[in-house]
Amino acid sequence: MSDLAPSTESVATLVAQFERELAAAKSARDAQSVRDRYLGRKNSIVASWMQLIGSAAPAEKKNIGRYANELKQAIDARWTTYEEAARDAAPIAGAVDVTLPGRRPLLGHRHPLTVVRDRMEEIFTRMGFAIVEGPEVEDEWHCFDALNMLADHPARDMQDTLYLGAPIPGGGGPADLRTLLRTHTSSIQIRHMQAHTPPIRIVSPGRVYRRDDLDLTHTPMFTQVEGLVVGEGISLADLKGTLLAFAREMFGARSRLRFRPSFFPYTEPSAEVDISCWSCDGAGCAMCKKSGWLEILGCGMVHPAVFEAVGYDAERYTGFAWGMGVERVAILRYQVEDIRLFYENDLRFLEQFPY
Repeated sequence: MSDLAPSTESVATLVAQFERELAAAKSARDAQSVRDRYLGRKNSIVASWMQLIGSAAPAEKKNIGRYANELKQAIDARWTTYEEAARDAAPIAGAVDVTLPGRRPLLGHRHPLTVVRDRMEEIFTRMGFAIVEGPEVEDEWHCFDALNMLADHPARDMQDTLYLGAPIPGGGGPADLRTLLRTHTSSIQIRHMQAHTPPIRIVSPGRVYRRDDLDLTHTPMFTQVEGLVVGEGISLADLKGTLLAFAREMFGARSRLRFRPSFFPYTEPSAEVDISCWSCDGAGCAMCKKSGWLEILGCGMVHPAVFEAVGYDAERYTGFAWGMGVERVAILRYQVEDIRLFYENDLRFLEQFPY
């Protein structure tokens, strides 16, 4: 407590002292403690002055009461000002504190299949290939006949192809052929060869459709990336070199390819291509079923009948083609066991992949 006797000077001194202590308070509790030392009902400065009245001379009682009241009013006024300032500075419930650091918003990113497709396109464009796209609704001539698939070929069976019915006006093929959802992007290559002369070096990515049941490795809609090179003197060695360069860019410099004889009506000779398992480097593991190899694509030299269909001189030009599924590459690249995961839009799955 202050030992200052009640007077005009002591009132001014105590008010100034109160202002300094209140300004130094670091919390509301500290400020309340400061006020209580001056205005509390017990053991405060004002209370101690009031206690002096009982023992003071009759002539001094009035002055002591007046000085105590002046001190109380001055302290009360400054405390009211302090409380108003504290209320103004307090954050409003639900208001945004603009002084806080910003919260980084959640951003979406590309789908893993889009990432893989873009990567494949980027590799092939650096190798000199042009990206060519075409219609998803096709006619039988562009999708089958021009690719040396005869009318009784299994790929034309209703169980494999989604037919639509009416012919496409101005489609470029015979008017009586049915339309369908393309089963491969080779139809794009036919359209491109009809409109261009060799040399040709293109990649044709896009969605394709087949009457497949949805299971671990099949889906009725998927994405293909097919390639075509046509020119003079194109050989099987060029095909193998192109695919090996792609594999090493896509899967790593230690990748190796294995070509197995196969059959496709639009290529001759034809091959299925396996890539060495990067999980075990070909030694054999669960991923490659102990074989050391993973199937990745089909390819071959363009069949002369395809060149004849588009008006190319099969004696002058040769070429090669290949086709691979983006989903297949993504499954191998990311070691995903169920193709359906790519289409279920589960963010817990999709956010695992680099973008």
